[in-house]
Amino acid sequence: MKICMIAEGCYPYVVGGVSGWINNLITSFPEHEFIMLAVVSDRSVRGKFKYTLPDNLTEVYEVYLNDSEWISHSKKNYKKARLSAKNQAALNSLLIGKDTDWETLTRLLQNQKLSLDALLMGPDFLDAAVKSYEIKNGEIVFSDFLWTMRSMYLPLFLAMHSYIPKADIYHCVATGYSGVLGAMAKIIYPDSRLLVSEHGIYTREREEEVIKAQWIAGIYKDIWIEQFKKMSLFAYHQADKVTSLYERARQLQIELGCPEDKTVVTPNGIDHLRFADVPMKQEDDEYINIGAVLRVTPIKDVKTMIMAFGYAKNNNPKLKLWIMGPVDEDEEYAKECFDLVRDMQIKDVVFTGRINTSEYIGKMDFTILTSISEGQPLTILESFAVRKPVIATDVGNCRGLIYGETDNYGKAGVLTHIMNVEEIKDAILLLADNEQKRIEYGNNGYKRLIRKYTLVDMKNTYEGIYMQLSEKMISRR
Repeated sequence: MKICMIAEGCYPYVVGGVSGWINNLITSFPEHEFIMLAVVSDRSVRGKFKYTLPDNLTEVYEVYLNDSEWISHSKKNYKKARLSAKNQAALNSLLIGKDTDWETLTRLLQNQKLSLDALLMGPDFLDAAVKSYEIKNGEIVFSDFLWTMRSMYLPLFLAMHSYIPKADIYHCVATGYSGVLGAMAKIIYPDSRLLVSEHGIYTREREEEVIKAQWIAGIYKDIWIEQFKKMSLFAYHQADKVTSLYERARQLQIELGCPEDKTVVTPNGIDHLRFADVPMKQEDDEYINIGAVLRVTPIKDVKTMIMAFGYAKNNNPKLKLWIMGPVDEDEEYAKECFDLVRDMQIKDVVFTGRINTSEYIGKMDFTILTSISEGQPLTILESFAVRKPVIATDVGNCRGLIYGETDNYGKAGVLTHIMNVEEIKDAILLLADNEQKRIEYGNNGYKRLIRKYTLVDMKNTYEGIYMQLSEKMISRR
């Protein structure tokens, strides 16, 4: 069986998180051939893989969301590039946002003879933009609206214009652009099957980003959000099965328009045996070591962590913070974190850079995660694997992991509100000052992991889903 994984902005270019999950999934099924359809920003990242590709991952195809040279078009004549009435109606349905005819758009944009420049700068796109403007956006300056529409639909059209390899099952690790590609594959290859697995709810995450984005004028934010919702609905409706990591996420998918009978909860899983013999803390280590396994990026809110640690260290000089993960994904933000440590004159903060988690995590007394958005963090499960408690913000499924959902093992750490320096500081001091509580919480986390969140559990779950989808595929033939 050939399975095409489709992911946006992660594997195999970024280490950890969703990328680690994809790598684990592929290596868990050596009997299946996998290919990768990787959605990335542009050609600057081409082939820059951070993973050694598994033997059963035979091809990586790249889709670029910024790969056009349309800049100055005033001297070009696009009047000859007219669409058929059916294609024009489909384009109108996309821009107006009512009952989008994705099948016709798929056929249109998969035509390699089509010029995206001609489409975006031509009369058909202009006509569709005018209709959308008159119906919903008449208060905006039209020239600004038109260029916003062009810039918004360029990455979507580039994705839809890309080559989609043939496979038996398409497994999208989000909706969004990767979900669109998977949904298109179902149209192009009718005998195939589509599985969508959301680690975070894509539509909600993009909505939060758009609301906060300074480069999008306030009046255009709703337009962008509506477009992401349309893309996700396309994936939901074409999918044969849609998975989420925990029940609340499944409910969000249903609220956003996913048919309930397609949804299923499939928790993350890690190879806990990989942590069985990791090096542990030495008896002569007088520090209370706090580990933060993360990418140094704004969504992880490392600055709040640093400030909370600094204030906690004023109360307990034995504290030491290990920030373990890459610092090159957002170099400007990483510099702000370095500067914050310097300006606050905080001692004993170590930025390790990219590391092998298993070499460090056993030496920690507890771990910490101060993200403003998460799904079901693998770093929490890894902490549980070495019986270490966790401080985490109340995002994603952190509450379920720390407090439990279907067991009575008890707390496995401390939950705080996002960006709350005082709460996080108090949580650090609570665990730092109570070794017995650290042991109790760590043991609770380990029991929770073994009960529900191992790699074997995850493999068995997806083996069942793949088998179910393949049987449907065979019966259709």
